[in-house]
Amino acid sequence: MLEILEVLIADDHPLFREALAEVVGQISRDCRCLEAASLEETLGVARAAPDLDLILLDLMMPGMDGVAGLSLLRHEVPAVPIVVVSAKTERATVMEAISHGAIGFITKTSPRSVMVKALVQVLEGGIYLPAEVVRQYDSEPSAGAEPVGKVSRSMLTTLTRKQLLVLERLAKGESNKQIARALSLAEPTVKAHVSAILRKLNVQSRASAIVASSGIEFRSLRLAREPEAPSSKEDG
Repeated sequence: MLEILEVLIADDHPLFREALAEVVGQISRDCRCLEAASLEETLGVARAAPDLDLILLDLMMPGMDGVAGLSLLRHEVPAVPIVVVSAKTERATVMEAISHGAIGFITKTSPRSVMVKALVQVLEGGIYLPAEVVRQYDSEPSAGAEPVGKVSRSMLTTLTRKQLLVLERLAKGESNKQIARALSLAEPTVKAHVSAILRKLNVQSRASAIVASSGIEFRSLRLAREPEAPSSKEDG
């Protein structure tokens, strides 16, 4: 359990703000939950709270205009992680939120235990996306098909075997520290791999990479590559 946590809960439904505050209380011994019911209030509170650890944001409250409000908030407080908490579950909505700066997306129908796990994952430096969105395309025919989103098979072939291993764990929402531990790499090396992955896949964030790479069969891609030499300059 985290020791100290300051979270801004931005939602126009008082009962849901109260419910989210209870969720936050389960992951911190000393939590302070600030509240806002519109984009204007959210911006004001965020500017006045320099120690914010996280913002939980509803896309449908007054003034938001969907992801336009998210973009504005992201610009105002670029260092504060933003997790969208929404009643919408469409993959297009998730992708749009991620592309506009959210590092996580939680559906309002999620059980409390899932919400707690999601927030802990984000606060530890990871990414959280709904499992149903990540799995959405797993059952679709894949013969001859390219991965979903902006990631083409030709882009994937530019990734080294080690980068595929990093991307696979990145797709699970793991933080750099977790990936480093699992793959026996130094954190700076993992960070370098992540930067290279984002560049090669033409995406702007870790979360965008996760959404864009959903449905990829990582095992078959890894098997198509020979193990790389330990002295590889790019893999470190």
